[in-house]
Amino acid sequence: MLVESPADVLVVGSINVDLVVRVERLPVAGETVTGGAFARHPGGKGGNQAVAAARLGAGVSFVGAVGSDADGPGAMDDLAREGIDVSGVSLLEGAATGVALIVVDAAGENQIAVAPGANALLAGELVTAVVSRLRTRTGGVLLASLELSDDAVLAGARFAAAHGLHIVINPAPARPLPAELLALRPILLPNAGEASLLSGVADPSEGARELFRSTGSEVVVTLGANGAMLCRGEELIRLPAFEIDVVDTTGAGDTFAGAFAAELAAGADVESAARFAMAAAALSVRREGARGGMPARAEVEGLLGQVWRAECDSNPRAED
Repeated sequence: MLVESPADVLVVGSINVDLVVRVERLPVAGETVTGGAFARHPGGKGGNQAVAAARLGAGVSFVGAVGSDADGPGAMDDLAREGIDVSGVSLLEGAATGVALIVVDAAGENQIAVAPGANALLAGELVTAVVSRLRTRTGGVLLASLELSDDAVLAGARFAAAHGLHIVINPAPARPLPAELLALRPILLPNAGEASLLSGVADPSEGARELFRSTGSEVVVTLGANGAMLCRGEELIRLPAFEIDVVDTTGAGDTFAGAFAAELAAGADVESAARFAMAAAALSVRREGARGGMPARAEVEGLLGQVWRAECDSNPRAED
């Protein structure tokens, strides 16, 4: 699908097929847990984040790669059906499409192992060639995660810096970030564990501050059921979680990243975008699959409105 209008959000990311087994509890090392139910879903951090942004009304273009196996064309079609421009997705001859093996327990927690396939073969040179022919909007957002090589992520970030796009990096799975990428002042969206691995600091608050010193830009650390925190240097803003019945947490982080990018591209500041993203992520865990519960904008705005009205009821001066 080719979208003629400039993209609000340009995703440089991974595309996988998710093979999911639901069991009563997660296995420990060396253990086999039986009695599960199997399902197959479209996935990949990049693909999931792109879908989250598109469902929230953003115009999304995708840069990535799939294999020439049976899964590749179908994975592209899944994105195109969401209204995403997939003209930047390369089909790599002889490669396998990425696959994620996911185990989900009765509480919605998960374990994930990924075989990257074509994602690992997406070279920086190919990303550069692809993004140069895509239309993007000044003030839009480049969103990338780390299921691609550093060269691929850097190629997208260089393009974003040269064309007036915000750079948003979801550093997952966590690994040391190249100095050149940090110098481009990306907004980082790690979870608590990723913040610790990236910063070398166990405490999420201090880890966020250390990451801010590395980039000079805001850091939003997601904390699961404990909400999130926004770091601006020494300033830390705590963002409380929303109470939602959890079915499956797979993809909640991707929903957060996609929603954050969509709202930032719509003109919101970082704090407002983070609050919006938290509401979207909370809604996403209500159904199975990484994309199964990803909400539309009206649902997110409805949840935010409910919270605002509750705050007004408990504090009548909140409306002033």
